[in-house]
Amino acid sequence: MERFEIAKKTVRDQITIIGENPDREGLKQTPKRIVKSWEELYSGYGKKASDILTTFSADGYDQIIVLKDIELYSMCEHHMLPFYGKAHVGYLPDPKGKIVGISKLARLVDIYARRLQIQERIGEQVVADLMSLLHPLGAICVIEATHMCMRMRGVGKQNSTMVTSAVTGVFRNEPDVRNEFYNLINR
Repeated sequence: MERFEIAKKTVRDQITIIGENPDREGLKQTPKRIVKSWEELYSGYGKKASDILTTFSADGYDQIIVLKDIELYSMCEHHMLPFYGKAHVGYLPDPKGKIVGISKLARLVDIYARRLQIQERIGEQVVADLMSLLHPLGAICVIEATHMCMRMRGVGKQNSTMVTSAVTGVFRNEPDVRNEFYNLINR
């Protein structure tokens, strides 16, 4: 049986397990729709940062580069429920090194967000790729997200937001540089 058909059968079985009739008019096409949605929701699998990070010479540029408020949608690997929010990504290029096209920072976040994930790991993966592919003086990723597993089930905390950071290089070692980043994203 083809993977797509196995996946549809699995979703159909889930519908039955929760007590619904998968043959009910509104649910007949649901397994197909859900499996099709997985192509987008989990589109980060099989993608690599090196395939999308188009680089350019920094040409002596030695100031912080920040892309803030990057929309982020992911699925919690513990409950397979969504979490969403925004990521702020920054790096300080080596003036003799490389910079990256700004849209690529958003795409980099999506590569890792579009997988079963934990929020902490997304930031670490983004920063690791920036460091290994651009060799900047430092990189940072701050993520603010709302987790539906906190709102819909469990503790039921409706107004909680989780904030995580992944920090390397000058952002970790030089408080003034780190503070400049935080001032830029809080404008």
